[in-house]
Amino acid sequence: MRLMNRRNASLCVFALQQLDVGRTDRVLEVGFGGGLALSNLVDHAAFTAGVDRSADAVKRAEARYAASVALGRAEFRVANVERLPYEARSFTKALTVNTIYFWSSLDAGFEEMGRVLSPGSRMVVGFYPREAMERMKNPTDIFSLRESQEVIAALARTGFHDVRIEPNDPTTAWKVVVGTR
Repeated sequence: MRLMNRRNASLCVFALQQLDVGRTDRVLEVGFGGGLALSNLVDHAAFTAGVDRSADAVKRAEARYAASVALGRAEFRVANVERLPYEARSFTKALTVNTIYFWSSLDAGFEEMGRVLSPGSRMVVGFYPREAMERMKNPTDIFSLRESQEVIAALARTGFHDVRIEPNDPTTAWKVVVGTR
């Protein structure tokens, strides 16, 4: 996990900047894995929820943020993006970084994330596009490689507007897409 967190640190920092979490926000992170963004979210949001497919990741987050969980300011659950265990319009911000490669459908994932976001909410998606993933020689039987325009189109199809790639350092291989519900 530490190696993965180190490799993704600049992407995560930039994605968090685009999320722009405030003290009254209720934030959902889908696929928090090693928890790189969680400390920022827990420290700055009114409430932080995290879902991950890994029970081990959930247990680690519950232990690390036990005080915030006890205060009702954080919650972590085992779940996948296609079936989020939250009521409609529960969140004001949502973040997912390096997870879309594992989704069976971008439309299904973004539709479900949109369901749990309030109108006017911000969504931030950080990822490495197809050309960067191909250079890393990731196995395509595990990863679904995604084009930047494919991500933008899926967000637009599922009810997000003002969808755009935020500019970042041109030497980075990753992309951050932002949209509004």
